[in-house]
Amino acid sequence: FSIAIVITEQPVSVSVPVGYSFTLRCRAEARTSLQYQWFCQRQSACCKIPGATMQDLPITAQQTQLYTCRINDLYRNAIFSDWVKVEVHPCVARGLLPQLWQGEPVIVLNPTEQKVEVGKPLLLQCAAMGVPAPSYQWYRNGNVLEHQRKKKLWIAHAKVSDSGTYLCCASNSHGEHWTNAVDIHIGEQNQLIETLPPSEHLQLCHLVFLLATGKIALLVGNNRYRHHPNLMAPVTDVFELSRLLKQLGFQVVSLLD
Repeated sequence: FSIAIVITEQPVSVSVPVGYSFTLRCRAEARTSLQYQWFCQRQSACCKIPGATMQDLPITAQQTQLYTCRINDLYRNAIFSDWVKVEVHPCVARGLLPQLWQGEPVIVLNPTEQKVEVGKPLLLQCAAMGVPAPSYQWYRNGNVLEHQRKKKLWIAHAKVSDSGTYLCCASNSHGEHWTNAVDIHIGEQNQLIETLPPSEHLQLCHLVFLLATGKIALLVGNNRYRHHPNLMAPVTDVFELSRLLKQLGFQVVSLLD
């Protein structure tokens, strides 16, 4: 003898800081009285939660886990709710939350600017807290990226056309919040070096300079010009630079005129 059990309220996934207290809810209807039993999944094992036999399951978030609720009637008919994820952010301070937090999205991880060589993978990441857990939508240059609706944006083989300004919108039933916008540069390796800001370009050149196995300096000082009076400074400059470079371990070749 079968009597239908209808779930009228499914539990919802949440994304919260460690130590946050909340309640998972499940509601069902049938012609007989119903019994509830909550389960959680740790790693690959599904475990019954002792004493969790009410419609509401109070939780103090400690670690990311999956939960479901089994509802059965007096005739041993049973149905399970949707599996929901309780995502816990262990390194997020409670102070990041607004004082009167209503569960609206709060960004806890912004994507970072990147320079990627053509054909290499591009990975952008963001994360937000929210009750219910936020959904995500990525944008490039203000345009929706139809298939990029997860916390991680992954492009296995980046193309030049993937360059642009990226940002992500996290939204739930309480509102939406946007990540910072970041510039992504896709190009050949030599092009990426040329697009570096002057300070980073100088650091890169300095690094290459330090990795060089041999240090040779060529100094050329011109002080005689056809249509200009003779200069004395180049001779002095070459002498001073030569002396300093030798102290730094260079082999110095000095040429005049």
